[in-house]
Amino acid sequence: MLKMKLSGFLAFALLSISILSFGLTDAVNAQSDLPLSVNTDSSSYTTGNTIEISGMIKILAEYEQPVVLMIVSPDGNIVTVQQVMPDSDGFYSATVKAGGTMNSGGEYEVRAQYGAQKITNTFDFMTSDPKPTSEPEPEPTPEPEPTPEPEPTPEPEPTPEPEPVVEQVVNCGPGTESVNGVCQVIQTEEPEESEGGGCLIATAAYGSELAPQVQMLREIRDNQLMNTESGSAFMTTFNELYYSFSPTIADMERESPVFKEIVKAGLTPMISTLSIMESAETESEVLGLGLSVIALNLGMYIAAPALIAMKVNQQIRSRI
Repeated sequence: MLKMKLSGFLAFALLSISILSFGLTDAVNAQSDLPLSVNTDSSSYTTGNTIEISGMIKILAEYEQPVVLMIVSPDGNIVTVQQVMPDSDGFYSATVKAGGTMNSGGEYEVRAQYGAQKITNTFDFMTSDPKPTSEPEPEPTPEPEPTPEPEPTPEPEPTPEPEPVVEQVVNCGPGTESVNGVCQVIQTEEPEESEGGGCLIATAAYGSELAPQVQMLREIRDNQLMNTESGSAFMTTFNELYYSFSPTIADMERESPVFKEIVKAGLTPMISTLSIMESAETESEVLGLGLSVIALNLGMYIAAPALIAMKVNQQIRSRI
């Protein structure tokens, strides 16, 4: 039994090293040197324009897999993520509405990834603020003739101004929308090909974006993490790392049912610990519970297997 656990830990460590090494590879920008291309229908856009993204894949994979498209702002934040299936000739296309999360002007990146192939392109975005209208200067009025001063009347008591009502702003991430102040999953006819950034690995493992486990991960992201400063900062860093390797893991799950079951078994303890975050509401609660969940997962996935490996090694040496 201990030998089986030790071999499983070594397999998991090798898999983690291979995933991280893939995520650290640099994307190649030369459109002519890669069998994957990505283009936009214009080099600049303003708020409200439709951005048409298209490209070609010269050599399609043996099994069906999507092209992952990401738009990254000048400060490095991912503003949108989509999965697009290419046709039989290798052509793919998608449209994005300029504006919304694209709230600052500058040069944006369009990143495309098909399996291990990556490529980027850029476009300029300019915010269109409404121009202030100049009010006409009032015509001078003639000075009235002096009139006898009336008797002073008591000044009315000032009425208190009503306090402004502050509406709570809910920041919903890609793939969800705000309904009565709560982020909910956008229902579509074909959830596996719907737009928006989701958990690619969990979606491939559980078979649908509408699976209860995937919806729980999305609700924790939108209702707890995205509504706090520390949670938003964590998601920005996490997305940069996660979307660099998650499309490859998702493709491996769709190709191999055995690997899919292994990933699902590995995700189950982590999803159980993340349910603790559902009770976090304030900044301090999100920060405290988030650190606790991270520590708990490090203990389950790294510390516990390492301790078991040390015990097995000691027993083997004692027998020798």
